[in-house]
Amino acid sequence: MTVRIVVADDHPIFRAGVITSLEETGEFQVVGAASSAEEAVQIADQTRPDIALLDLSMPGGGLAAVKAISAAGSATHVAMLTVSEEDENVASALKFGAIAYILKGISASELREILKGVARGEAHVSPQFAERVLNYMSQPPQRAPNSPLEDLTKREEDILRCVAKGQSNKEVAEALGLQEKTVKHYMTGIMGKLHARNRVEAALIAHEGWGLGE
Repeated sequence: MTVRIVVADDHPIFRAGVITSLEETGEFQVVGAASSAEEAVQIADQTRPDIALLDLSMPGGGLAAVKAISAAGSATHVAMLTVSEEDENVASALKFGAIAYILKGISASELREILKGVARGEAHVSPQFAERVLNYMSQPPQRAPNSPLEDLTKREEDILRCVAKGQSNKEVAEALGLQEKTVKHYMTGIMGKLHARNRVEAALIAHEGWGLGE
């Protein structure tokens, strides 16, 4: 069976060499060539290849391409062919849907053998990555620091949301059924928690943190 493949790499000479190496035995048919992530996604969608072989560092980003192609299901399998040995790049490529991560520099015959396995659904990660990637992917995700907005009580949040809309203390009090002096007291506490110098700065923090007005 001839394996239909799309090759994406922004270096024309290297891309041409890969295409020649794949097609010279008659086992592969290159149905499209791309020089950017956008082109790779478009060509994969048009040709529906067995394999999309993607470079990591092409314009638009190989990771973006593997994510889009995998999500659309426009290629049966996705493989990366790259010089990057960064653990994060390997892990991200696999997470986004690639089943093979191949380092440039291997021989043409090795590449063909790996890709024939990929066409059968066999995963491949260059041996030197196996243990490192497993360790990287098993690490617990770093927890993002808490936003000071999370420290607000429900009442303080209600008040700040009104202030972020541009309401005065009097208008906030009327909207929430409170005394104006009570709102002022709450605002003092809110600004303290947010380390805001005034109500305008507090409102800006609310807009940024809660995505208000987006």
